[in-house]
Amino acid sequence: MLSSEKIYKSLEDSDTIFTIDDSIENTMVLNMGPQHPATHGVLRLLVKLDGETVVSCIPDLGYLHRGYEKLAEHCSYHEFIPHTDRLDYLSPLANNVAYVLAVEKLIGIETTCRVKFIRVICCELARISSHLISVGTFAMDVGALTILLWTFREREKIQDIFDVLTGVRFTTSFTRIGGLANDLSDEVKKMIENFLNQFPEKLDECEKLILKNKIFIDRCEGVGTISKDDAIQFGATGPILRACGIEHDLRRDAPYLVYDELDFDIPVYSEGDALARFYVRLQEMRESVKIILQCLDKMPNESIRINVPKKVLPQKEKIYSKMEELIHDFMLINFGINPPVGEVYHSIESSKGELGFYISSNGSGYPWRLKIRSPSFCNLQIMPKMIVGSMISDIVVIIGSVDPVMGEADK
Repeated sequence: MLSSEKIYKSLEDSDTIFTIDDSIENTMVLNMGPQHPATHGVLRLLVKLDGETVVSCIPDLGYLHRGYEKLAEHCSYHEFIPHTDRLDYLSPLANNVAYVLAVEKLIGIETTCRVKFIRVICCELARISSHLISVGTFAMDVGALTILLWTFREREKIQDIFDVLTGVRFTTSFTRIGGLANDLSDEVKKMIENFLNQFPEKLDECEKLILKNKIFIDRCEGVGTISKDDAIQFGATGPILRACGIEHDLRRDAPYLVYDELDFDIPVYSEGDALARFYVRLQEMRESVKIILQCLDKMPNESIRINVPKKVLPQKEKIYSKMEELIHDFMLINFGINPPVGEVYHSIESSKGELGFYISSNGSGYPWRLKIRSPSFCNLQIMPKMIVGSMISDIVVIIGSVDPVMGEADK
């Protein structure tokens, strides 16, 4: 965490994009957050103001730092799975999948087709759930409360699906190296179908309500604008990048699981402002519905866990009845999977952008190093470029349009 003295010195000496005109007199420095309700948890922004116009901004991260990357060095590859739930805690299933795909790439195994389809369903349900939170809280930040209640109502239906599928509603820890904890039952399949059948109409209601709100449009249109070049230079990904007119999505550009077998569009808008980012998320939810329906239709009837005894945990019911399975479980839990020496990187398109895991292995049962490429952290780099020149009231809108989750930013 930066000390206040160093941050204030940076503001005064800055000659980069953080400052519009250092010759401006009678400026004041405002410490916005982490107590501010619109800073999404523990984001702190130190802004220099000329009246109500922002002339300089430094985002300060680190208030929620829990050392997950260092903690991974003292966890086996299986033990670290529950920790991934707590990164982007609005999209835990997608975090599970991203991490497990990186581990499977490291040890050189591939799951069954059914597992891949179920993982895609999990990722897309997580995307819808995360975007519902983003759309609802963003509208609330701007002053439109009703849509928040409507989006939370739809998210509750997804949480009910997760409850039956994984056994819990929130921090799921559902994926396993080489498979899944449980299969997708007929009951869950029916729940997903029922949700998808009614969801587009509910989403249309939300869109019609908010886009007829002149105050909402005026607060968002032209606010926090970012160009294509700046978005690329700052490493922005996800809805922020696509709202700038760049059609980049890892599901299509670097396909994983079974995304290359599915038909879906990449929503793109060219304005690059807060309103465009709002539109992108709305359209992405509609595309996720299409993806999930295709997965339910194409999913084969196979095992949900491959048989690789020295790498993949056996099913619990087999542990209680077979000595060999009990021994394998004991060895994996106590000594780990011992992957080959080497390093891998694997990323997925999460709801907020590119979520990647870099793992360096020395052959032991624990990662030698683990680095998380969290989209919230990378996307927050662009905040000063968006904020400088805006009014102080626009800061709330800009933060909401970025949709950061500080659990993965301050990892």
